[in-house]
Formats: sequence, structure tokens, C-alpha cells
Amino acid sequence: MIPAPIDPAALPASVRLETGDGGLPVVRVAGPAGSAELYLHGAHLTSWTPTGGRPVIWLSAASLFTEAKAIRGGVPICFPWFGANPTDPAAPAHGFARLAEWELVDAREEHDGVAVTLRLADSPATRASAWPHRFEALYTVTVGAGLSLALTITNRDTDAVSYEEALHTYLAVDDIRDTEVTGLESAPFINQLAAMSIETETGPVRFAAETDRIYLDHNAATAVVDGSGRTVSISTDESNSRIVWNPWIAKAASMGDFGDDEWTRMVCVESANVRENRVRLNPGQSHTLTVVFDVTAQG
Repeated sequence: MIPAPIDPAALPASVRLETGDGGLPVVRVAGPAGSAELYLHGAHLTSWTPTGGRPVIWLSAASLFTEAKAIRGGVPICFPWFGANPTDPAAPAHGFARLAEWELVDAREEHDGVAVTLRLADSPATRASAWPHRFEALYTVTVGAGLSLALTITNRDTDAVSYEEALHTYLAVDDIRDTEVTGLESAPFINQLAAMSIETETGPVRFAAETDRIYLDHNAATAVVDGSGRTVSISTDESNSRIVWNPWIAKAASMGDFGDDEWTRMVCVESANVRENRVRLNPGQSHTLTVVFDVTAQG
């Protein structure tokens, strides 16, 4: 059964559907244990703050809130391909999901958390794209002292399909130069800045230059430690790829929707299924990628 858009009048008291930046509709969540903002444009989470804590999700002050572009920062959804499309160089990077208008289909209060579900289905525009299949995507964001993101893709086509996906999470840090990502020790990775060479981590990931690494066949928990006394732990289910990215000085300056000095305050640790880890579904099958963030120490 296809869920219908929810009546705004039926929303719980902790959830409001309002007009956000750029005139775009935004779901604002104010629960007892945490608050968040989730734009219908791209199903894009732009903030999450545990009650009494500091923001965990980073958003660029230079981001362009327009239907024509993805929001810079937050948690963009990459689907149904990651990076450039291999068959259509004119197709939008990271797929069409982060540019599409999603529907709000459910919102409910659960103990000390608030769960919001958005939906996207195939349309004439998506079926005319580089990925022409019929599908349904449901994205449930559960906001509390922790944050849970669950992306479910169902194959509504008559043939098997395959796709890539990533929850492209931008995390706020005090200073990237004092930050490390743990949990990837000894893991091989594709260095996208060195002719796609295969290298191996020798310890926690630390940052002294632009970094863009893909870790395949890796589903262990990771954590971001930024030297402020806060550790953000990341655990996943049905995610077999990781991507770690920071643009550093020159790349940040080259992006019109990214402040020149903002590279010091963010790191991307993405939970994904890309390249050889892409998902394959038979007709009627579904797959759910889940990511859970917990602030295990707060400075």
C-alpha cells in the first residue's frame, strides 16, 4: 500500500511543516531529547542538535536553498548513483534523489524520540533519466538524543535493478586539523585524489590536506573525535561502504556554495553502498540502509 501525504493538521505537537530558507518547505522537529530540520527538497536533513548539546550536523552558511541545486551540508541522499553517472556525463552528480521533492507521509512521537518519514517514487522525469526504473524510497529520520536515518528502496519494476546509495553526512567539528576518524584502522581504501590508487590506513584517519577516500567491504562502526571532548559514534546496518571527505583550502575556495574558511569546521563520514557494494534487487524486493549517530561525550 502506497502511503499518502500526511495532513499537516494531523502532525504531532513536536513536528511542524513550515516554509524554510529559499521558500522551500521544511519539517521542523522539536522533541524532548533533540531537535532537527528536514527539507522536503532532497529529503535533506540540515540540522540535528541533542537537547542541551551542540549541533552535530554541519551546514554551510553559503548554501543555496533553491530547487535547482542540492543543499550544501547536512545529509544529502545520493541515489541511484554515486558521483558522476558512468553512462550520462550530463546527469546530475550523485543522482536525482537529492534534487527531488519528497512527500511527508508520516510523523510520530516514540518515547523520547520523534520519527518522520518522507517518500519518493519514480516519475516521468526519473524514468527519462539515466536510471529509468520504477521504485519507491522511504526515508525515516528519528530524532532524539541520538539520530537514526533509515533509507528503504523497493524495486517496483518488472526486472531486477541495481543502484548505488550514500547518506552523505557532514559532521560539525571544532577543527579538522585536530580531528580523527577511528574504526578504519588497517582498512584498504581508494584514494580518489591519487589516480584511484589502493592504499591502506595505518591508524586513525587524520587530516593535513584534501581527503577523499572510499572504503569498500567495510561495515564496522566508526567515530569522529575532534579534540573538543565530544565523540560522535556512527554505527550502520546494511551499509558496506564508507567515504571520508574534507575539501581543504583550494577545493573549498572553488565551490560557490561553500565558504572559503568553512573547511576547518566539517568532515564527511558517509555510510554507503557504492561500486562493487552496489545494491541489487529483484522485482518486489526491498533494501534498508540504516545509520545511527550517538554523541558519546559532550564537551
